[in-house]
Amino acid sequence: MSLSVLSQKSLSLFAAVGGWRTVVEGAASRVLFLVAYLVTDQVSTSALVAVGGVVGFAAARVFADRKYWQAGVGLFVVGASAVLAGSTGRAVDFYLPAVLMQAAGGAVFLVSILVRWPMIGLAVGAARGERFGWRRDPARRRRYQVCTAVFLAKYGIATMVLVPLYLTGKVTSLGIAATLLGGAPAMGVCIYLCWRILRAQADPTNPTPAPAVIGPNR
Repeated sequence: MSLSVLSQKSLSLFAAVGGWRTVVEGAASRVLFLVAYLVTDQVSTSALVAVGGVVGFAAARVFADRKYWQAGVGLFVVGASAVLAGSTGRAVDFYLPAVLMQAAGGAVFLVSILVRWPMIGLAVGAARGERFGWRRDPARRRRYQVCTAVFLAKYGIATMVLVPLYLTGKVTSLGIAATLLGGAPAMGVCIYLCWRILRAQADPTNPTPAPAVIGPNR
């Protein structure tokens, strides 16, 4: 399979759940809330500003692409964050869903590595329509393990940074960290690294040896 086909199909599942627009919209909502809170010092007002921004993004997506449920995903997440912060009156609670999502993501990716069913392999296999055929190729299994470990490192670092900031109530630091580590910047780094790993797999002229196996294969 050619590199271009692998790249397109490997990213198709990411696009199906909203792609970069969803990631960027999530980061934008966190920035909007933080800026509004620093200006107004009002949790409810800041939450409404964040929700309003995401509603605008969602309307633009529906108008341009007719993608209703992808737009709804981002709106649901920021809506839950706004309701939580508004009900407690604590600005840090707006970022609690982001903190929980990083911890949950880390747990899922860790388990997938331990049981030798790496999440990136499952995602790429589904996107390419081959289901679990990749498990019969040891080289691909190794690379999917490494790709999954890349995302695990991202989730682990984000969790270790965000949890203490949330518990100590440092709103500004938490908002910045949640945007960088839980949003587009960190996601972009992970996707780029995984693309490079999968690109090495797809290019038969690439002499780079396969990465080391993360644990024994079955």
